[in-house]
Amino acid sequence: MYYTFSGFTQRLTGAASSSAYSPQGLRTNIPSESTTIIFATPTRVVSQSGPVVEYMGANKVPDLQRIFQASDEIPVHLKRGVPDRLLYRTTMALTVGGALYCLVALYIAAQPKNK
Repeated sequence: MYYTFSGFTQRLTGAASSSAYSPQGLRTNIPSESTTIIFATPTRVVSQSGPVVEYMGANKVPDLQRIFQASDEIPVHLKRGVPDRLLYRTTMALTVGGALYCLVALYIAAQPKNK
């Protein structure tokens, strides 16, 4: 006996051999015309769009490679200077503060109620 998945009952049901070998997702009823692309943006090659392309920014990759590949014994998360140090210290302060807050909350929750 052959089985196929019934979309109505959401269970396996008995079926003929022709429908069992043609699952719902693999049938040949493909639309003859192609569907339209909804969110496509036109692709422009740099040589086609002229000397200046508005939506393409300057290539910062070589500069960032030079900064991050320098062997100056600075950790990679602090290589970009003051903004990285500020972000790192803020993250560490919030982490330590949150851990202390959790410990204080646990201590308060562990104390018996006075009645």
